[in-house]
Amino acid sequence: MARLRRLTLQTNASRRRWVLIGEGNRRVLRSFARKSDAMASAVLRRAAGRRGASISIRKQNGRFQEGRTIPRSLDSKRSKG
Repeated sequence: MARLRRLTLQTNASRRRWVLIGEGNRRVLRSFARKSDAMASAVLRRAAGRRGASISIRKQNGRFQEGRTIPRSLDSKRSKG
């Protein structure tokens, strides 16, 4: 299985916006006014691209909220929990 691209959705306090950033280079890929706009499945699917991605979603305080793998078929079958 190919290695998935890793993305993080978190707040940017200086801009007061939600940003989707790539993990390797920490570059902002997309920016959103509200978290609900960023969480829309079509937006996340488009950001993941054809090869898919593992997306880490953070709360406003920076703590981990949930992880998503897009497309779902690329999610690890043998993970615990």
